[in-house]
This record gives sequence, C-alpha cells and structure tokens, in this order.
Amino acid sequence: MADQAYQPTLSQLRAFVAVAECRHFGTAAARLGVSQPTLSQGLAALENGLGVQLIERSTRRVLVTTAGEALLEQAKQILEAADGFVVSAAGVGHALSGPLRIGLIPTIAPYVLPALLPAIRTDLPAVTPQVVEDQTARLLDALRGGALDVAVLALPSDAAGMAEIPLYTEEFVMVVPRSHPLAGRADLTPGVLDELPLLLLDEGHCLRDQTLDLCRSVDAHPIAGDTRATSLTTVVQCVAGGLGVTLVPASAVAVETARGDLTTARFAAPAPGRTVGLVFRASSGRVEAYERLADLIRSVAPGVPRT
Repeated sequence: MADQAYQPTLSQLRAFVAVAECRHFGTAAARLGVSQPTLSQGLAALENGLGVQLIERSTRRVLVTTAGEALLEQAKQILEAADGFVVSAAGVGHALSGPLRIGLIPTIAPYVLPALLPAIRTDLPAVTPQVVEDQTARLLDALRGGALDVAVLALPSDAAGMAEIPLYTEEFVMVVPRSHPLAGRADLTPGVLDELPLLLLDEGHCLRDQTLDLCRSVDAHPIAGDTRATSLTTVVQCVAGGLGVTLVPASAVAVETARGDLTTARFAAPAPGRTVGLVFRASSGRVEAYERLADLIRSVAPGVPRT
C-alpha cells in the first residue's frame, strides 16, 4: 500500500525512467553516472513509497510492469519540467532571456515601440518581448498579479511594492492648427491655458490628469468641451479639425503632427512635462537586468534629450 505522505525524489524518478528505457540495470546506472547498487536502491525506494511494482526483474531480463507503463510517461514529464525549471532559472537572474512581458501606457507605446522592439532583437536576442498597452491603473494591477514583468509609464507610480527606474524627462508641447495665434511660439507660460479650448484624453489616462494638474497649479480654467477620445491620435486630429488645442509629450510630436495642417507652440523653460520610468515589482530581484533594459529604452526614446 502506498504511503500517502510519500514524495518521490527526482533521483528516484530518474532511476525508474532510465531502467525502463534501457531495460538493463548496468546500462541505466552508467547513463545516470551512479553505481548499480545506488540505482537499485533508488528504484526500490520509489516502488516501496508508491506501493506499486514498476519494474519486473529476473536474471535474464528487465520488464516494465503494466503499472510502470501507465506511470512512465508522467515520470518523464516531471523530469522534463524539472530540467526546464533549471534552464529557466539560469536566465532569470542577472541576464534577460525568454519571454519578457512589457506594459506601456498609450501615450508612450506608439512612439517608443517602433524603435524599442528592433533594439531588443539586436541587443537582447535571447528575449522574447510580449507587449501590453493599457492605462496606468490596469498596468499596475497586472504587475501586482504577476501578469506583467515591467511597465513603462509616468512617474511616480505611487504603488506599494513597486520599484522604479527613471528613464527620461520630456516636456509637454502644445499642438495647434497652423493658423492659430500661438503657432510657432516658444515663450508660453502655463497661464496661457486659461480659457483655451483644451482637448483632453478620456478619464483614466495619466496625461489627462497631468494636464489638469498643470491647469490647477496656475489656476487656469480651460474651456471644457464634449469631445471624448481614448487615443492621442484622435485628440490631435480633433485639433486639426479646429475643435481646440491639446498638450502632447515631446516624444509624440513628430508622429502626431505629421498629418493635418498642424504645428506646435512650446513653453519657456522650465517647461512643464513628465518623467517616464520603468516600474517593476521590488520583490523580483532583477534590478540589474532591468537596468540594462532601461538603458536600452533611453537609447531609443524619440524626441527627448540624451543623457
């Protein structure tokens, strides 16, 4: 009868699989690099613990019992999983390899990914990136739950249990129709936002919150409209259609002003802006590896000063 508290060891399972495949104790022992008595003891301990005869022994031949045949494939799967675990562990320390689940907010993803993904293929060829674009709150939830490894978003995240690596700081730039009175100016102050028809992203986007915080900081009261958009591209095209003006991060300017009769107006120094960073679980133990990823993101981020 099997001992319900019994847990087979990997060495015992290896002994069973080796004997079952080699059908010879001496050959199986040589394959595992152990003595034949050690092999026999391991197999006997496995059979006793399970309460099942796995191998039928005789002086002339070795046979796998019916019970042994039924359990052999599962034993192989367990050993393969254990070996795969060891191989995976070799890549989760200081080096980056295997799947890397990266979250990005919508006001970063379209502008960083076109350069970042090829850079990962070149500089981190052992990494298989998996990309998730979502709002900050949901990305942080995914990080907490282990569904993401890292996230690129605006700092600070103010999330318990998270570590942050600042990547770059970029200014906010006003996008306006080319015929707008502010077009081409580079001396704006935040107070100019007062009573402007300012178009914003929908609720939940951090850029919306940052823009409103900027307005509040200078007691500006922009003219609120009924336009609602979930992407920066849509907001900018509404600007091109004459519905108002908007603020975009510097990294988005080249892409978003390429279509339509649009131009920019910039703030005088120190210009309002945001800090973008790499966020990950503090418990991950992969600070060194993620520092390398951070360096790579800094090297390809568009429209921001290189440090």
